[in-house]
Amino acid sequence: MDIRRIDDSLSVSPQIQPEDVAELARLGFRTLIANRPEHEEPGQPAMADLQREAEAHGMKWIYLPVESGNITDADVDAFAPEFAQAEKPVFAFCRSGTRSTVLWALSSARHLPLEPVVMQAAQAGYDLRGLIPRLKQQAADHQR
Repeated sequence: MDIRRIDDSLSVSPQIQPEDVAELARLGFRTLIANRPEHEEPGQPAMADLQREAEAHGMKWIYLPVESGNITDADVDAFAPEFAQAEKPVFAFCRSGTRSTVLWALSSARHLPLEPVVMQAAQAGYDLRGLIPRLKQQAADHQR
């Protein structure tokens, strides 16, 4: 498993397997968010198997699939409250970890300064500089 820590509340990774869930629970993750659609790729584990493992290990399961390369504002609107209310730390995954990171960044840009959001993603290996205009728009659209 390639666990990439974004901050104290979130780590992300590429696709996990059902047998990885026990290790995630042992590491202290309390919530598992799946951002990958079912059947996106042949050989991908069934979401029901991952959900069953998460629940068997006392983790909350959240399924919020988003289409690769097409994260909408509605996707961010769905992610933001789920993440905010989730028991931390949260572990989120998709095919590469990018979608999970982008969802976090877009929702975080609504209430956090832009520079730390981009920097935290970069430190985890995700270059979000190309999203800066959209991050700025999220901030502008959600000013207090």
